[in-house]
Amino acid sequence: MDRELGHEQSEHLQLRAWLRLLTCANLVETRVRAGLRETFSITLPRFDVLSQLARAQKNGHPNGLTMGELSQRMMVSAGNVTGLVDGLVGDGLIVRHAQPGDRRSARVSLTPAGTRTFEAILPTHERWIDEAFSALDPGEIRRLLSLLAKLKVSAAGAKA
Repeated sequence: MDRELGHEQSEHLQLRAWLRLLTCANLVETRVRAGLRETFSITLPRFDVLSQLARAQKNGHPNGLTMGELSQRMMVSAGNVTGLVDGLVGDGLIVRHAQPGDRRSARVSLTPAGTRTFEAILPTHERWIDEAFSALDPGEIRRLLSLLAKLKVSAAGAKA
């Protein structure tokens, strides 16, 4: 969906920039969602869970993440994470571990099958992202990252 339609001539540059960011994000996400579904029969949220757990494991969390940590990293509600985790546990891709001393909390981590699945998908996922950014050279991508970092700081401090 092109959110810029009807705003091309607007002199409100900030609005146009925001709408362009949304449009670009939606275009890339739509492409990745379809590719994951068609090529690997997995949804983007399920892939995101595998990705977060793989990243955590790589960064010194061999016992995985708590459900709360996973929810926070994915920026979704605990209820959404619970449904995703239940499905991935059922498929044998992740495992849920009870937290010693806290019956209300559980950790989740990749199973060997989950690691293999994630590693099989990752190169294709990275290729799709590379293709989406193919019109930009590395210097332009670095500049975009710098500008988006400034916008992130500004947006984080903006008053609602």
